[in-house]
Amino acid sequence: MKAAFGTVFKYGDNVDTDVIIPARYLNSSDPKELAEHCMEDIDKEFVSRVKDGDILVATKNFGCGSSREHAPIAIKAAGISCVIAETFARIFYRNAINIGLPIIECAQAAKEIAAGDEVEVDFDTGTITDKTTGKSYQGQAFPEFMQKIIDCGGLVNYIVTRN
Repeated sequence: MKAAFGTVFKYGDNVDTDVIIPARYLNSSDPKELAEHCMEDIDKEFVSRVKDGDILVATKNFGCGSSREHAPIAIKAAGISCVIAETFARIFYRNAINIGLPIIECAQAAKEIAAGDEVEVDFDTGTITDKTTGKSYQGQAFPEFMQKIIDCGGLVNYIVTRN
């Protein structure tokens, strides 16, 4: 599995799925259209500033709220290569893996990494390196089967390649 490298967008506790992708846009399942509205209720400039490969960092309970897959799809389609948080809501965690969005739990990194920092994440080892500060953190590495799901772009693609 590869690594992610990008500029950090930082958010706090309890960022729920209604903030990630507001309910008024759920009439679409097109990832590109969902990406155009990603995070707009919490950060109006997110969509205009995010670049492919950037990293989203949040503190506790990221992705809480309703169980819609639209939230991780919007984040991934917006260009985010990885989400780092202290903790994730369980259904968001599962949905993220199912659609191939790498997420990693690491409390210390989530607390200390700042918006605008340049960060690299090694998915094989779980090592998170803040290139801006020089600090490294040890996150939870993905088990091999989850790495394969993410590498395939999600659970459906993983199953198709196995048959």
